[in-house]
Amino acid sequence: MRHKVSGKQLCIKEDHRRAMIRNLAAGLFEHGQIETTMAKAKMVQPFVEKLITTAKQKTLASRRQVTARLPDRKVFAWIADPNVPEARKSSEFWELPAVESIEFNRYGEVRKAPRLVEHLLTKVAPKFADRAGGYTRIVKLDKRRVGDGTDLVLLQLVGSESGSQISGRAGHRRKRADKRAAFAKKVKEAAAAKKVAA
Repeated sequence: MRHKVSGKQLCIKEDHRRAMIRNLAAGLFEHGQIETTMAKAKMVQPFVEKLITTAKQKTLASRRQVTARLPDRKVFAWIADPNVPEARKSSEFWELPAVESIEFNRYGEVRKAPRLVEHLLTKVAPKFADRAGGYTRIVKLDKRRVGDGTDLVLLQLVGSESGSQISGRAGHRRKRADKRAAFAKKVKEAAAAKKVAA
């Protein structure tokens, strides 16, 4: 019996599961969004939310807690990789570092690049400074994994983007809300002008 045992196990060992969660979180912080299965996204979402909440405190203790939970690897090496298409090198989530700041050794291995924990503390956490929670969202995709046909989802950080991130255009609700706001502003200005004239 599993009395007081919480969380999904995903039919994998504890060490493998912990490493998978840490690597998914690291990929999410680096790229702003990741494509994974629904079960894995639901498993990594609370972990990511707690890390961002801890990183928002901006203390030495919070830095140490984040470092203990995340692999402090070098990130953004894919920007300087010539095999990565240019379309993937753009990001609407934050400003990417310059290619000149990433150095490789003669074997093609990354020698110098930004660190993940520093990126989380300086770029990701300040973005959510005025937000109390709900830093991520899960968007269901109309795709299935080739191997076993399981549903794929997009786990992404909530940002200032508008509309659906899948289609790349503004949603109908956003357009209607903008029209309503513009109309209300126009009516309010007309009432204020009429009041001043009277």
